[in-house]
Amino acid sequence: MRTLFFKSPSPSPSNSPSRTTAMLPSSPRHSFSDSLMEENIEIAEALITKWDSDSGSTSYTAVTSIFYDDRQEARLYLKSVGDLQSAMQHFLISQTTSAEKLIRAQNLMQSAMKRLEKEFYQILSDNREYLDAETVSSRSSRASTRTSVSDQDSESEDESRVATESVDHISWVAMSDLKSIADCMIASGYGKECVRIYNIIRKSILDESLYLLGVEKMTLSQVQKMDWKVLETKIKNWLNAVKVSVKTLFYGERLLCDHVFAASNSIAESCFNEISKEAAMTLFGFPESVGKSKKLSPEKMFRVLDLYQAVSDLWPEIESIFSFESTSAVRSLAVNSLVKLGEAVRSMLEEFESAIQKETSKTPVPAGGVHPLTRYVMNYLTFLTDYTEVLTDIVADWPLAISTPLPEAYFGCYDAEESQLSIRVAWLVLVLLCKLDGKAALYKDVALSYLFLANNLQYVVGKVRSSNLKYLLGDYWVEKHDSKVQQYAANYERMGWTKVFDSLPKDPTAEISSDQARIYFKRFNAAFEEAYKKQTSWVVMDPKLRDEIKVSVAKKLVPTYREFYENHRNGIMRACGEDSLVRYAPENLDNYLSDLLYGVASGGSVSSFSSSSGSSSSSHSRGRQGR
Repeated sequence: MRTLFFKSPSPSPSNSPSRTTAMLPSSPRHSFSDSLMEENIEIAEALITKWDSDSGSTSYTAVTSIFYDDRQEARLYLKSVGDLQSAMQHFLISQTTSAEKLIRAQNLMQSAMKRLEKEFYQILSDNREYLDAETVSSRSSRASTRTSVSDQDSESEDESRVATESVDHISWVAMSDLKSIADCMIASGYGKECVRIYNIIRKSILDESLYLLGVEKMTLSQVQKMDWKVLETKIKNWLNAVKVSVKTLFYGERLLCDHVFAASNSIAESCFNEISKEAAMTLFGFPESVGKSKKLSPEKMFRVLDLYQAVSDLWPEIESIFSFESTSAVRSLAVNSLVKLGEAVRSMLEEFESAIQKETSKTPVPAGGVHPLTRYVMNYLTFLTDYTEVLTDIVADWPLAISTPLPEAYFGCYDAEESQLSIRVAWLVLVLLCKLDGKAALYKDVALSYLFLANNLQYVVGKVRSSNLKYLLGDYWVEKHDSKVQQYAANYERMGWTKVFDSLPKDPTAEISSDQARIYFKRFNAAFEEAYKKQTSWVVMDPKLRDEIKVSVAKKLVPTYREFYENHRNGIMRACGEDSLVRYAPENLDNYLSDLLYGVASGGSVSSFSSSSGSSSSSHSRGRQGR
């Protein structure tokens, strides 16, 4: 560079130092830098003046955009502004130029910044549909996905992405232009002007998007006063909005801020905080207010759990998106909403337990069927298992506090430190079963009370088996309660059929007189008809249990009766000349038993066969006396 710009003159005598000194610049490097900087100012002035809408240069430049008109010139414009900034800094440090030149440069800089403000605003405004958070976030996702896609994608797949990639391109160009302008303005000391425009436009876009999603600001007082049906609708709207809000709107806004203001982390944080904090506080303030509501009852628990699950599922994204110190209040509010919702769930579980214990109906369920309380509680618990993961979190540090020892059949297999939810659910089932024991005492017939207990416990076990409750309560619990159902069934059989069994001699083949045989037949007829008459109106809801009970009764009754019948029927015929006392053929006892435990009297009742004369249309009449 010295050789090209500072050539030495003709040689002079060595004894003429004054000439040599006069021909060489006093500071070659300094002069070159000055001239270079002055040239930068000249170049910048030409370009800045051309696009200065206030200078009156052309009407065209006042209405168009550098970035739309000539992208190459836009790059030159940004470069010239950067060179202008470098020149100003150079002359300020070196103090080798006049104040007039610095003032001129400063005026040019102000004109340039004014133009860039306009360009920045225009790009933000004109590309609202391409810079929406959904486009930005999805474009980022697709960009990361494409890096792993093979170059051998089929032509049809390429064609299907044309429209999407076109939008991506527009979005990417706009983001790149915004970043270039922001970099330039921040480097020139005009970052505040850039940030002001960005915040105003982007905040309005975010607020509008949330409004369209149905997110609205509500105070705790408003939530407390709201009718449940209205509040439930608000909750549904919020659940639909929160995932889009976090995964798309806030995520996209964070990406855009980080990209546009990549030159300054502090500015990116400031912008994101200004744009999103208020909206995020509105979004997560709603579930916190619901959790604080005083009107929550057990029936409303599932909506509260929906809110808890939504925030819990989104927590990794919330923590990442709002990771700045300035947005820590958003993270705190999200956590606090989980705390309040969890407290509400605990309170509703306690209220649910209390409601079971306080159920006061005194009317026995007809036919010994399943009690409405049993259905309600088990259906409720079944629905709760859809929220096993969040409930496990909620009750993890909420041990069951009871003073009496717990039966091993209910709690012997659970680790209290690991299975608080299992223990809690087992306890609620135990509360229900204890309540059902009290309901069984309302029946005057002891056999029916045991049938009631068998029906209800079988319903409970069936619900456990067919739902996720089986994973909470476990095989041990199911096995123990299955055995309890069989025990109740056996007690029903003992109380309901012992009189019938005892009406026959212990040894049906023993030789007895005709009079004794007549007494046994009469006793059997009376006992069987009494049992049959009652039990045709009783019910066993579970088909498998009903069949098991009938088979068990038949195995104990029919073989004994058959032996007695075959050994003594003919003797009565010879002694009395008629068999009016022998009302039931052994092969037809199964028919009568089949009528039982359906909850309604079926076919012909036993009483219709009390006389030896007449016929009946019932299938049972055709089997009387073996005919």
